[in-house]
Amino acid sequence: MASYALRRFLLIIPTLLIVTAVLFVLMRMLPSGVVDQIARNQEWTERSIGAPQANTDAIRHMLGLDVPFYVQYVRWIGGFFHGDFGKSLYSSQTLIGNLKTKLPVTVELSVIALVFSLVSSIPLGIYSAIRQDTILDYIGRTWSIAALSVPGFFIAALVMIYPSIWWGWSPPVEYIPITKNLGGNLLQFVIPGAIMGLSGSGGTMRLTRTMTLEVLRQDYIRTAWSKGLRERVVVLRHGMKNTLIPVITIVGGMIPGLLGGSVIMEQIFALPGMGRYMLDAINMRDYNIISGWNIFMAAFVMVFIVLTDLAYAYVDPRIRYR
Repeated sequence: MASYALRRFLLIIPTLLIVTAVLFVLMRMLPSGVVDQIARNQEWTERSIGAPQANTDAIRHMLGLDVPFYVQYVRWIGGFFHGDFGKSLYSSQTLIGNLKTKLPVTVELSVIALVFSLVSSIPLGIYSAIRQDTILDYIGRTWSIAALSVPGFFIAALVMIYPSIWWGWSPPVEYIPITKNLGGNLLQFVIPGAIMGLSGSGGTMRLTRTMTLEVLRQDYIRTAWSKGLRERVVVLRHGMKNTLIPVITIVGGMIPGLLGGSVIMEQIFALPGMGRYMLDAINMRDYNIISGWNIFMAAFVMVFIVLTDLAYAYVDPRIRYR
């Protein structure tokens, strides 16, 4: 197990190098680059207050973009070894500095969404399976289909608009730090977190129900029933681990998706997380920030994939890695 885990983690290094090269080239291929953005802003400044307009060649030289791609790439990669994961082309702010302030917001939102998704899907999926074709089973299946069908941004827009029209109340849009007001902070994150976790809970519930039904039809489960064991013991002790193997795969892919896909909720509920920050960076063609965050996310996803694979051996003792 240890040698397998070590090999998998070492394979992350060449994979990350390939990802960095692809991202670096793709960022430079975007139309209307950062030089054009800065030049347009300066042109607007000149028209409004009479400031001189800088030459695009001077801007390109100032940003270090007047050298070949491979030179820029080597300089960019070299900064990683010195702890420099990117600095904004528009300001002196670094990616690491923004991660310290904005990443906790995104992580908190993603954790609340994940907890809501798992708590509302796995127990419901198991109960729906052991009460197959009952009225509660039909209600659970209908709920899961509705959760999969309705887009999260649509629900978020309704939550922002209709309560303010009907009751004169809307979710707070001014960020409350967790260090200042724990209760207010959690209250602010519960609604967007629940909406984010809603879509994932529908798919997880249906998968949990399907796998529970399949496991409950196995011979060893019938043997457990024939021994006179209670339903709770049969389902939770004998069937649960095998049921959770595919669910772990879904959850393992859900966590990186929540971190990377929080931009919509952060934009609607005015949360100062990495999603909104990256949206602004994309609009401004801020290459360094976009590339640095994508590398960070790529490394996180690859590490989490390895941890998910290792979790299989814990859930099912029959699985052994060599």
